[in-house]
Amino acid sequence: MEKVNQVKGSRSYGQYCALARSLDVVGDRWTLLIVRELLPGPMRYTELKTSLEGIATNLLATRLKTMEANGIVERRLEDAGVVYALTPWGTGLREPMEALGRWGAPLLATGQGDDAFQPRWLTLALPALLQGATASPPVELGIETDGFLMILRVDEDGPSAFVPDQDPASVLTAAPDVIVALAAGAISIEQAVAAGEFRGDAKVLRTAFVPARTKVTPPTNGD
Repeated sequence: MEKVNQVKGSRSYGQYCALARSLDVVGDRWTLLIVRELLPGPMRYTELKTSLEGIATNLLATRLKTMEANGIVERRLEDAGVVYALTPWGTGLREPMEALGRWGAPLLATGQGDDAFQPRWLTLALPALLQGATASPPVELGIETDGFLMILRVDEDGPSAFVPDQDPASVLTAAPDVIVALAAGAISIEQAVAAGEFRGDAKVLRTAFVPARTKVTPPTNGD
């Protein structure tokens, strides 16, 4: 097991317990939301500040510094300048965060209200809600909401989501609440398409959002 040099957050539980020590590192306010922002890919500081509406500039800088010291985040120099990216250890937070997202999904039933929303967050939410779905051969479906395009991929290892380098052949365009409701099984594919727009191969859409959480094979043209 790899040894990690821990730099604790603002407070420590002081307990010899993996959960407690994990919370020492990622339990501070905003830390997991910064991870959520970076799971789809690296971001510049100004992009993080814009997406994380409500966080103070000095607090964001402090959190990033602590996360970097803990080996969760690293700085990279790219064509666009300095960006922040998750390390492999930081990326390992995806699984527990997806589980927490599934646990909290019923809390979304009251609607968005005045709460902020970024379409980028669906790259974490959709794989969490579709846990257990697999497909062979794999399918890739474009999801466009509020002007943001992402790819939902379902393969033998399960669902994943990411920001694409090029436009996919099949795209479902709909409001965020429609996409979430479809992934949660609250509405049918037909209802989602009626509320939005779809172009491409219907087999891809049906496979990506198959109701059963079992391994499936895309239907043939005769189905």
